[in-house]
Amino acid sequence: MLKPSFILFILMSISIISVAQIPSSPKREFRGAWLATVVNIDWPSRPGLSSATQKQQLIDILDDHQGSGINAIMLQVRPSTDAFYGKGRELWSRFLTGKQGLAPSPYYDPLDFAIVEAHKRGMELHAWFNPYRATFDLVESNTDASHITRTNPDWFFKYEGKMLFNPGIPEVREYIVSVIMNVVRNYDIDGVHFDDYFYPYPDSENRPLPDDQAFIRYGSKFTNIADWRRNNVDTLIQTLSDSIHQEKKYVKFGISPFGIWKNKSQDPEGSESSGFDGYGKLYADARKWTQSGWVDYINPQLYFPLFYAVAPYEKLLDWWSYNTYGKHLYIGQGAYRANENREGWRNRQQIPDQIRYLRNNTRVQGSVFFSSKSLTKNLAGINDSLRNDFYRYPALQPVMLWLDDIDPNPPGDVSVSVLNNYVNIQWKAPAPASDGQSAYGYVVYRFNDGEEININQPKNILKVSFDASQTSYSDHSVLKDTRYTYVITAIDRMKNESLDTGKISISTNQFVNRALTPATGK
Repeated sequence: MLKPSFILFILMSISIISVAQIPSSPKREFRGAWLATVVNIDWPSRPGLSSATQKQQLIDILDDHQGSGINAIMLQVRPSTDAFYGKGRELWSRFLTGKQGLAPSPYYDPLDFAIVEAHKRGMELHAWFNPYRATFDLVESNTDASHITRTNPDWFFKYEGKMLFNPGIPEVREYIVSVIMNVVRNYDIDGVHFDDYFYPYPDSENRPLPDDQAFIRYGSKFTNIADWRRNNVDTLIQTLSDSIHQEKKYVKFGISPFGIWKNKSQDPEGSESSGFDGYGKLYADARKWTQSGWVDYINPQLYFPLFYAVAPYEKLLDWWSYNTYGKHLYIGQGAYRANENREGWRNRQQIPDQIRYLRNNTRVQGSVFFSSKSLTKNLAGINDSLRNDFYRYPALQPVMLWLDDIDPNPPGDVSVSVLNNYVNIQWKAPAPASDGQSAYGYVVYRFNDGEEININQPKNILKVSFDASQTSYSDHSVLKDTRYTYVITAIDRMKNESLDTGKISISTNQFVNRALTPATGK
């Protein structure tokens, strides 16, 4: 006989699947992938590879993600107080070159290279920082003599086999902000991204953190050391948010906290869950960060299956969706778990079912998958699902109207030509918008003969360009003796989109170089 609980599980599953039939692919959706560099999880495949090999590996990864519809990369540029970039104050990462402080040879800047290559593919590049992890281990030979743990040892404490910044020391917070702001100023990044590593996760023996002396010195306004720790993190987040948006308004600031803020048993405002909580264990008050408007997006790591008793994916997603306070919500998807032989994950449709569920919540703007390799290796067929179903058509990144609500002007003087085996479309860059911003790029749409001209349908997007100087496009996917209609729009840095240019049509049975304008429509 079936247990009542099992019958309830089946009924809930049927209910969710029936409600969550895949909506038509959204035109606006954040589709991210974490590209981890610490201990070479995703890239490069091992330390010390040649610069050419590192570049090619990254190109291959980005090409794969582009083919899967990914439109944002969270690149880990500071895995442990070291750097995957050259224009900063910290040492080169040993995960890049094999030795801390050793620059790539021949020299190149991996972050500059990654930004250019991501933008070529219509992807945003968010620089992912680990703010407090100073070393990944305590092996002295892995840390250069000039590393900051050696030059400023009083700023750190040891815990669980690592060196960690002490967030309660004001100079530490100032240093971390300065490191990140160097990157904001010197690189054309689209966002600054933190993951869930603030104060460290408790070790296996649940030993206390060795920061009591800092609390005595700096925590006089607090009676509770836990509140002091949370305030230290809050102070960093607020200061960094203000600094980023003052320097470059268009750079987004987002954080990916642990999936549970607080459980309802701890706080009536908490979620219907009973697991580990970020508020009490990591001193991360993620709900406060959205309430206060310090972050542009929150990206909770919901690495749990649907209907999981301790931390049910669907209830946590719904809770976060009611606690974003108008900012964006991107769900952290546990793609790395897709092949696990554990509760919930034995269902190889777990991630697809989760995407169906989140797409039916209008307060959710997208997903970020951990990690890049889980997608490129196609664990449980996730990559196939993205390519053939969920991300089959391109998507523009969601707009953030609190940062920029002015649309660019549309391009002008559009013309098309039929050449030997392709159609060439050309246009002129628009005048700056009312806020003074010039176009950042363009979107090219194509419609078949008789098809409704509707730029809200992503299936008609041919190309998303982040290059304002690229004012032409060659369509090599046309068929002979077929009539097509093209429409062009401009986008700005925040992906606001202009009105379209007006349609222009052409037939591929013309094998002469004849330019047409919207006035002719032929």
